Amino acid sequence: MSKVPVRVDGRELVLSNLGKVLYPEDGFAKAEVIDYYSRVAPALLPHLRGRPLTVKRYPNGVEGPFFFEKNAPEHTPDWVRRVRLPVPGSTKNRETIDFAVVDDLPTLVYYANLAALELHVPQWRVSDDGEALPPDTLVFDLDPGAPATVVECCEVALLLRDVLRAEGLTARPKTSGNKGMQLYADWDCREEPSAYAKRLAQLLEKERPDHVVSVMAKKARPGKVFIDWSQNNPAKTTVAPYSLRARQHPTVSTPLLWEEVEGCEHPDDLVFTANDVLDRVGEHGDLFARA
Repeated sequence: MSKVPVRVDGRELVLSNLGKVLYPEDGFAKAEVIDYYSRVAPALLPHLRGRPLTVKRYPNGVEGPFFFEKNAPEHTPDWVRRVRLPVPGSTKNRETIDFAVVDDLPTLVYYANLAALELHVPQWRVSDDGEALPPDTLVFDLDPGAPATVVECCEVALLLRDVLRAEGLTARPKTSGNKGMQLYADWDCREEPSAYAKRLAQLLEKERPDHVVSVMAKKARPGKVFIDWSQNNPAKTTVAPYSLRARQHPTVSTPLLWEEVEGCEHPDDLVFTANDVLDRVGEHGDLFARA
């Protein structure tokens, strides 16, 4: 195993197996994953800071087995911030989990070196003392049921944007990096977020029953866009803006301009890889930055 000691913002890390190809279709190696996360960090870190981290790790690349990891690994450096939080209903019968919180570049590089390709976070943060805070973000996950695609998701996203605007909320769109997309809005805790999101999803389902579905049953989804309101459950996480996805190619959950949503005519219009996203950040900055 090749090991390379590096110093990142004053922290000592040892990177390993930098030549291991994690996206075989593109020859995209671990070194390129670390490079991407290092370069996109100024845009990414504000969306990770204070949020307990869940990762999907692919030690042998996207064609190999993967595992979700919530508990910070035993070998986690002591300088990585960790918070112990209760996890009621844990599938592993744990009462608490020691989550990592990615507050800085060294922690981000540490996880990239673990082949943590996907970074998932909840819609709430923790305080400086590690206490869970009320949710600060509302999210709608738009999932197309074949033959619907992200094109239909864009049509629903525009409808949802208008509904949210009427409610005094400003929506921000991003791709999922997979087949769908998400809309986020800053949240003021006017009510329980899942109940609120469900109500809006049901409203659009009633107005556009041929295009929108608000129930999770797979049989209800073909040709429609499922507005998944349940991602606002405090126990759930959503892929972070600028996170890689473990797809055939190194696609990214990419913040969008509303003009791109309005003009989407083909699913390929909204597929962005790591290199594309670095170029976009260079041109636009962080499109997901809070106003």
